[in-house]
Order: sequence, then structure tokens, then C-alpha cells
Amino acid sequence: MGYSEGGWADRLRSFCMEKELENPEFDYSVYNLGISGDTSEDVLKRLENEISCRIWKDEEIIIIFAIGINDSCFVKSKNIFLNTESNFKKNIQKLIKLSEKYSSKIIFVGLTPVEESKTNPISWSTTGKSYKNKYIENYDNIIKSVCQENNIYFIDMLEEFKKIDYQKLLEDGGHPNSEGHRKMFEIVRDFLMERGIVGK
Repeated sequence: MGYSEGGWADRLRSFCMEKELENPEFDYSVYNLGISGDTSEDVLKRLENEISCRIWKDEEIIIIFAIGINDSCFVKSKNIFLNTESNFKKNIQKLIKLSEKYSSKIIFVGLTPVEESKTNPISWSTTGKSYKNKYIENYDNIIKSVCQENNIYFIDMLEEFKKIDYQKLLEDGGHPNSEGHRKMFEIVRDFLMERGIVGK
């Protein structure tokens, strides 16, 4: 899906570039390495290679993960989730452990809710795939608990979206539309700035 200003990560990149023009000491390069449809398994397979080929020696980096909704997808034809809760938890723990080799600033962006009338099941699936908020909340809670156990930053996107009429921020019942990405960007930006993770 195309957006005039890009997704939330693209907007974060633009924000950092604009801030650097105002203040050269605000020097952050943002790489959006997300691939549509990826589960935590997919991210694990490519994480180290993605990081190692983009960092300079002794360069401080910040790693932000936004994964989990695809893991929570239920496939009716097989009566399984794309990733079980127990395996998902192990994957989050592994992602943290791998990331700690490269950064002390690791952040997980929590999951966003869906409009179930459009995602249960999703119309374009031939196998009866469904995204349901009760499943999303379960996987979101797994991310949150693992982050708490490991003293890792967690951005509670689910709670922020619940405060508003979030259905208006969804493109197809699941993916954020342009306004949804703007809202996510603002939440992530404010979280990073308020905690001094970026900026001075």
C-alpha cells in the first residue's frame, strides 16, 4: 500500500533528516527493514545479517521491532496459528538476545487492533486466515511481558489505539491507512524523544 508520506518508519526517517538539518548533532539514519507478511521466525532468520551489514565500527544503534500480528494469524484450514504462543515467546527472547550483541537500546512497538468484520476471515485468503483482537492481545501481552522481564522498552500501541476511534485509521480492517501511520509515527517519535533515546 502506498502513502504520500510513507509508513510510520518512513516518517520517522524524514523526521530525523529534518532534525539533522536544524542540528547536525542530531545524526540518526533510519532503515526500515520490515517485509510484509513476515513472522518472528522470518525476522530471526535475517536479523544478524541485516544489522551487521549496516553498522560502522563503534557506531551506536537503536533497534526497533514491530512484529507479531502475522504470528497471531489463525489459519482455519489447518486449525493452527502461523506461530504458536510458546514459540512466539521464544522468538522474542531470541531477538532480544541477538540484538543485545549490537545495541543497548532495543524497543518493541506493540501491536495494533483490527476491525474484525473485515479480518475474520480476511477476504483475500483462500485458507481462511483470520486476525482477531483477542489473539492480537494475547501476542501483544507476550511481547510486553518478555520486554518487562528483560528491561526492554515497549511502546503500548494497542492501548493508545483503543483510546480513539481506531477503525478510521485502518486501510482494510488490518493495515494502518495514512492517518494510522501518522498516529503510529507520533506515538513512536514522542516515546523516543521523551525518554532521551534520540535527541538531546
